[in-house]
Amino acid sequence: MTGSRSAAALLAVLPFMAASALAAAPDPAAISGEPYELVRSLQAMQDGIASGNTEAHSGHLALIKQIGEKFLAADPGVWSNPQNGQAVVVYLLSGGAPQVIRKLPRERLNVDERLFNGALAYVEGRQDQAKELLKDVNPRAIPLSMSGQIALVQGSLLASSDPSVAIERLDDARLLLPGTLVEEAALRREIVLVGQAEDFDKFEFLTLAYIHHYRTSVYAGDFWQRFSSALTRSSLALDERRFPRISALLEQLDRASRLKLYLAISRAALLHGRSAVVRLAAEQTLQLSSDGSADRERAHLFGGAARALADEYEGGLAELKAIDRSKLPERDVALLNAVVQLALDVRKPSAGPPAAVGADNPPPTPAHLDLSSSSTILARAQEQLRELERLTKDRRP
Repeated sequence: MTGSRSAAALLAVLPFMAASALAAAPDPAAISGEPYELVRSLQAMQDGIASGNTEAHSGHLALIKQIGEKFLAADPGVWSNPQNGQAVVVYLLSGGAPQVIRKLPRERLNVDERLFNGALAYVEGRQDQAKELLKDVNPRAIPLSMSGQIALVQGSLLASSDPSVAIERLDDARLLLPGTLVEEAALRREIVLVGQAEDFDKFEFLTLAYIHHYRTSVYAGDFWQRFSSALTRSSLALDERRFPRISALLEQLDRASRLKLYLAISRAALLHGRSAVVRLAAEQTLQLSSDGSADRERAHLFGGAARALADEYEGGLAELKAIDRSKLPERDVALLNAVVQLALDVRKPSAGPPAAVGADNPPPTPAHLDLSSSSTILARAQEQLRELERLTKDRRP
């Protein structure tokens, strides 16, 4: 389960994995051994959390506390063993209490100063100091027992200031400790950064990896929240050529979540003038929503707007006018008004003099105006819709 850990480590961990599947937390008297062996028991239980073991989730805090007590009661001589010094770093980054670690005989701990102090700074909330201490650490060049956790921390610390390097570090975390809670956490963090980078292929890859390995994780809900945020706050879903792949990813979600996301995609696509995507997402929303529901009326709003502002003017405008406004949230009523007015504006005759249009070259009929191919009208539509969005965003329900 722990992938690249050594065979000896696996043999040591397996008994604890079995125990964690059966009990919320081991009896304090039942956990014994050197500090590094105790930390392996913690890692095994946390890996169970990534697999969806709710008992492991409810019991791991008690185990952390018990291991801390064992650390404090240990003979000071054990800390000269490098494995035990490394275990202190892993314990800290696995939820261990820094107050416990500060009581250990620091002068006896056989561990890299940068890693120890960096881990301590990170868990105590001293982010800038932790970043400085760990910035030059190559996670692939340190002992495997600490490598994945350090890479995960580096990815978190660099997410805002240097997202490209953060993605590299989160990749390291995934590859160094596959099948563990570290990989699961790295996937949850990386999905947002990859979305911000507009890298759809990797966004899709990470999502499928999470679905394949961790869909039952206790933290799966957090992953899907991050997935949704990354999808709707970027242009990832605004390319109609990708829409079948987006739909395949959304099929992994429950009906209510899919409905919410398709509505969000519809709105984002409308505000960016992507009428083809608006229509595709609105069609999905119509299939998922119930008759007479607010969601169904919102689907008609986006679908009707896509039709009226593209090549089905009459049908789209009729769909917009048939919407039950009383079922729309306030910001969508304002959006509906703006879209209807915009559609009527598109219908208005050109302001230029009659002579400007030759008899052999008549203007296109309003019913066949394609908003996506008219830069002037598209720019006006997008600006009006974005302005409306700015005016109504503070009043969103």
